Amino acid sequence: MAAFLYKTGKFSFRWRWLVTVLWAGLFVVAGVLASRADPPPPNDFSMPGTEAQQAYDLLEERFPEVRADGATARVVFRSDDGKVTAPDRKRAVEDAVRALGEAPQVERVTDPFRTGSVSEDGTTAYAQVSYGVTAGELADTSREALTDTVEEARAKGLTVEAGGNAVSETATGGRSSEAVGLAVAALVLVITFGALIAAGLPLLTALLGVGVATCVIKVLAAPLELGGTTSVLASMLGLAVGIDYALFVVSRYRDELAHGRNREDAAAHAVGTAGSAVVFAGLTVVIALAALPVVGIPALSQMGLAAAATVALAVLIAVTLIPALLGIAGKRVRPARARGSRTRNGKRRAREGASVTVGPRPSPSARWARFVTRRPLAVLLVGGTALVAVAVPAAALELGLPGDESKPTSTTQRRAYDLLADGFGPGFNGPLTAVVRADDGGDAQTAARDAATRIKATDGVATVSPPRFNDTRDTAVLTVVPTTAPGSEETTDLVHTLRGPEAAGEDAEVLIAGTTAMNIDVSQKLAEALVPYVALVVGLAFLLLIAVFRSILVPLKAALGFLLSIAAGLGAVVAVFQWGWLGELFGVAVPGPVMSIMPIFMVGVVFGLAMDYEVFLVTRMREAYLEDRQPVRAVVSGFEHSARVVAAAAMIMISVFAGFMGSDEQMVKTIGFGLAIAVLFDAFVVRMTLVPAVLALLGHRAWRLPRWLDRWVPHVDVEGEGLRKHAPVRPGVTPAGTVVPAEPYEVR
Repeated sequence: MAAFLYKTGKFSFRWRWLVTVLWAGLFVVAGVLASRADPPPPNDFSMPGTEAQQAYDLLEERFPEVRADGATARVVFRSDDGKVTAPDRKRAVEDAVRALGEAPQVERVTDPFRTGSVSEDGTTAYAQVSYGVTAGELADTSREALTDTVEEARAKGLTVEAGGNAVSETATGGRSSEAVGLAVAALVLVITFGALIAAGLPLLTALLGVGVATCVIKVLAAPLELGGTTSVLASMLGLAVGIDYALFVVSRYRDELAHGRNREDAAAHAVGTAGSAVVFAGLTVVIALAALPVVGIPALSQMGLAAAATVALAVLIAVTLIPALLGIAGKRVRPARARGSRTRNGKRRAREGASVTVGPRPSPSARWARFVTRRPLAVLLVGGTALVAVAVPAAALELGLPGDESKPTSTTQRRAYDLLADGFGPGFNGPLTAVVRADDGGDAQTAARDAATRIKATDGVATVSPPRFNDTRDTAVLTVVPTTAPGSEETTDLVHTLRGPEAAGEDAEVLIAGTTAMNIDVSQKLAEALVPYVALVVGLAFLLLIAVFRSILVPLKAALGFLLSIAAGLGAVVAVFQWGWLGELFGVAVPGPVMSIMPIFMVGVVFGLAMDYEVFLVTRMREAYLEDRQPVRAVVSGFEHSARVVAAAAMIMISVFAGFMGSDEQMVKTIGFGLAIAVLFDAFVVRMTLVPAVLALLGHRAWRLPRWLDRWVPHVDVEGEGLRKHAPVRPGVTPAGTVVPAEPYEVR
């Protein structure tokens, strides 16, 4: 592997303009094709295998005039100085209902005075708006018409709020967070390299890779039926790993220059060594993303596969375009500064004319590595105990999909939610849909009436609407309003009860659907898929890392460390967003269940970044170990050469993810916090603290592979052992990666 990548890096450096023009041409062609591509189809939010999805499929078949997945809005009217049934208030509500019915894409609007959707005290009423398209297909003119109608009704003296997925949302923390993340990334890169050109290369190539990937996804969206959100994960992860991979290669290139290689050979060695680590780190990320289809959610599968392709593109850019751009930059990318300087005493004695032998002052990373390797057991116990303590709340993890109740009180969706809960009870914010289908030859009308009677008698049910039949009168729909809030455990228990045989009876099948029921099904499905997904990802990566490090214990340590990071990250998420600890500090409006997609999403993203840091950090340690077979010195040397780059990469990712915490959407805020805190734990506690401690404790055993297994494992040469014959360094210059003494030289 190292020899092949060495030749690739040398070719790209020599033919720098050709390689650069080819990549630029690919970007231009992809952009032109994307500009002419058909728009992507609506997102497929189906959940195969769930009862709610079966109910929606049945509704689509038996009630073709009703779109089960159509966008909806619920407009709530409240009179603060009387009843909404007063003539002037009633006229204002009726005018609003009429205007809503005339809006584009609206199929049906309910009149609260005809449907009885008025609270018992007469102060609150609501109208249900149903659209003929999904929320993703809803036109801006339709959303604007809804907003304008609400504003006009408010002008007539009513308190009017709107909820539902048809309501326009102004999500903060999206584009602005990406801009903030890029600004922080640029600052960290400048500090790391101390030069604008070297710092700009990772940003430039990462943006190029994301641009090409996004355009290609747009081109393939219509033919492959990729939803509009397919590129979201690809853009985020492509930017993350694109910066990381380029950072690793550029940093190694500067190290090779500092140790005496000419620029062409330095670029070739950087791609052969750091590029090998990038390739295998990228493979672990691809494994994590390509395994997302095991969850069984089409939209998530599309996002995972698209992101995996984007990561593969980032790897290809790192090993081809980066050396080409380094060749074009020439002397504007300078060698890395030497680690350390003369001691003050040595400088003074040199000025006095004394004979001195002064060694380098150890860098902060070297001092930290020596501290850890001198007290490995104590460091391991303290660090591991701290992470376990943070992970304890994860045992109480509750999954759910946040609704309008989790939004800030400044939003109209949250205010509409509160008005409905006050006027009609909390269950009105999460009605259930019961689809009744009679058995073959049965009477659907009788079955529907019997089902309504049984459901009404169930504890936790507030009201049941009269059955509504399809044209052939073989299927009926009932609206069931619980007495409890949508996200409560009581409502979840009610859904499970209504799905039991007692509610259906002997002569009919009853399927429970609705947004609340679908959320429960999705949460359950994701919870059931979490363990198999983690096992598959970690297992495949474990096998890959055996080939990378030619060891059993190092991959095992990497896997256990990742699981510890994920557990600690989930524990922090539960404490903040589910329990409300430090909720005001992080802007948590209402503590509640953690978004159901969060654990799997966190596993996929954090696993990829964790393995990036693991491979780059530990390959430098193994490279040093192969030089002189001194395990502790190898840990210190490898850590000193790679810790600064890993820390910079981690800080960039933490900043990017933390930027999403500025969003008003609790879902986005949760994702940003969870990813940022998990990367923080993994990079700085696990990889840069526990890893050197464990390797110091294991000693030589860390780098051994059983003989029976050694015959079967391919030799991939990530450390570049086979490159020693290529272009030796200048006489008297220490090659990059050679072990430095464990202690600084004494002044004599």
